[in-house]
Amino acid sequence: MIPHLIAPEIEELVVRRDVATLKDVMEELSDVDLAALVTELSPQSRVLVFRILPRDVASATFAYCDFDTQQRLLHDLAREDVASLLNEMSPDDRTQLFEDLPANVVQELINSLSAEERAVALALLNWPEDSVGRLMTPDYLIVKRHWTVQQALDHIRRYGKGSEVLTHLYVTDHGVLVDDLHVHDLLLADPQTLIEDIMDHTAESLLVTDDQETAVTEFKRLDRFALPVVDGDRKLLGIVTVDDVLDVAEEEATEEMQRFGGVAVLDDTYMQSSIGELFRKRAVWLVVLFFGGILTATALTYFQSMIDRAVILAILLPMIISNGGNSGSQTATLIVRAMALGEVTLADWWTIVSREIIIGALLGLMLGTLGFLRIVVWAWFDGTYTENTLLIGVVVFLSLIGIVIAGTASGSILPLFMKRLGFDPAASSAPFVATFSDVIGTIIYFTIASLLLAGVLL
Repeated sequence: MIPHLIAPEIEELVVRRDVATLKDVMEELSDVDLAALVTELSPQSRVLVFRILPRDVASATFAYCDFDTQQRLLHDLAREDVASLLNEMSPDDRTQLFEDLPANVVQELINSLSAEERAVALALLNWPEDSVGRLMTPDYLIVKRHWTVQQALDHIRRYGKGSEVLTHLYVTDHGVLVDDLHVHDLLLADPQTLIEDIMDHTAESLLVTDDQETAVTEFKRLDRFALPVVDGDRKLLGIVTVDDVLDVAEEEATEEMQRFGGVAVLDDTYMQSSIGELFRKRAVWLVVLFFGGILTATALTYFQSMIDRAVILAILLPMIISNGGNSGSQTATLIVRAMALGEVTLADWWTIVSREIIIGALLGLMLGTLGFLRIVVWAWFDGTYTENTLLIGVVVFLSLIGIVIAGTASGSILPLFMKRLGFDPAASSAPFVATFSDVIGTIIYFTIASLLLAGVLL
């Protein structure tokens, strides 16, 4: 069943108070579908649906809801229902929810937790913001090296239900991580084999104080579903699962795209952000780019006498300098993304810049040829061809080569320069590169024109 199609049916069942049928419909939906369904329902219907769902299903459904829906549910549900939801939530999902709520609301919600869950929540929130500690969950299974495989399997059957994942088990010695084992290692081993006999001592782990971006990188490198989290003494503190890391990766990608588009990072989603916030986040960069435009206008003022004598130069200007901004934005996009993925580092700066200069020259030759043909062939066919047309075509040809090279060079240098200064490379946004290229492009264009057209048109 598709959630948005059955929402009217659910609303009708709520009006009729047909709880039995509601339960039957709910049982056929997965947690993800239930989360999509409650988003479509009215507040009253959402509350009733959550009250008739089993506690574990309600908690899992709540975790899949978007933040907006979660906030409304916290407001609409009775205090005891909220407490039940939060106590049943996995610690990592609950921490993520608390991070996005106001401090006074978080304090009230923490007080509604059981003593055990309150201790867990406070322990996780105690780690620095954006650290791996905020992502981890303490719901995992440990085994001892002196156990047999059969003892480990019995342990899984007894305590596995509360574990976040069952793909890996963690071998500890006095709380210190010794190794991790994939469950298939146990299933394929003789039941009487000792755990230490199938260990390979190659456990990879995350440090609890690591930045969350480190977790994204490590999950990608290791291709794992879960990784253990340890402190400086390798004491096992929890595990991080891939679903939480994917959320971090999505958030990072969103922030990078916003910065690269010349927008300060939004605190909320676009629809949740107020008009005032959207104005503030965009105004700063636009002011910076406006002053960049003033530099372009200043450069044009310097060449005003040339424009007065050869108006054709002003007519062709937008076509020519736009290619510098376009090529620079292309380059900056590629370099920023490559840096984000760890494909290039600052040590590769000369290789990057030299490659982009070569690519810029090739692209410039291509665009320069097209520009030359545009001037000469167009003039030939519309009857405006003169003895100076060929020379103007050469100005366009050489200018495009120089401007595109300057664009690709600046598009590669600026992100590296920002990284070297300790700033986010995405801050060297495409609009900023384009504005910078416009200024340089204007100077290149009129300089070449002044050299080739002196005594002819100038």
